[in-house]
Amino acid sequence: MLRTFLAFHHNGALSTLQATVTAVRSVASLDEADRLLYKQAKDDDHVVITDSTVFHPQGGGQPSDEGVMEAESGETFHVHMVRTGTTRQEEVLHFGRFADASALSVFQPGLKITQKIDQEKRLLYSRYHTAGHVLGAAVRHLVEKEVDGFDETKASHFPDSAACEFTGLIEGKWKSAIQEKLDAYIDKDMPVEIDWWDEEDFKSNGLERLIPDRKAMGMADDEKFRVVKIVGAETYPCGGTHVDSTKLCGKTVVKKIARSKGISRVSYNLP
Repeated sequence: MLRTFLAFHHNGALSTLQATVTAVRSVASLDEADRLLYKQAKDDDHVVITDSTVFHPQGGGQPSDEGVMEAESGETFHVHMVRTGTTRQEEVLHFGRFADASALSVFQPGLKITQKIDQEKRLLYSRYHTAGHVLGAAVRHLVEKEVDGFDETKASHFPDSAACEFTGLIEGKWKSAIQEKLDAYIDKDMPVEIDWWDEEDFKSNGLERLIPDRKAMGMADDEKFRVVKIVGAETYPCGGTHVDSTKLCGKTVVKKIARSKGISRVSYNLP
């Protein structure tokens, strides 16, 4: 089984893509692990798999893209959720519903279709994702040497629950300083660049702590990891979508710092 090519990894400006259908499955026919990826799906919904995709699958703290797939003859499949398969990790599963029953007979393996994402949502999710990395950089540069056991752990870039988590207790007194540093990084309009690194690149940049687990990601020994570089701040291994500069995040507000069981959670939003 060939891996679905993630076109948006290589060109973040894409909003449409010509692709070929490789499989169509009903949600009811999926293995349980794959059905559970989109619990809102109904049994008569379907999954369309293509050889390449412009849709970002939910993951890395970022929501999935939504949109449509259209056949040249006009039949349409509405994409409501996109996830990387659990049973077959090389597949990207586009969950959704056909506009009408006749479309199902048209969407067969080999069909050439056009994918179109919801550009407004993509931009919002990209702004949130980049802003989360900028916030992480601001926190690290301020408190890394001030907080025992400090490290970045994970983040959510969902608009209704955006937050970055860190080991170590970051006191509330840091909130205004974090906001100030965050504002400075955004106003500086630092470029956001995509690069591809192997383990030696991480080591040569002093970022051994960020080397991903190649085997867990199902990557071949000669594949490189996708990294996002906020030039002048931080570099992160990341498969998400981003805006081209920190200025494009727009105003980013630090909401609060919550602490529990040795973890600090700094939440944020884009008003």
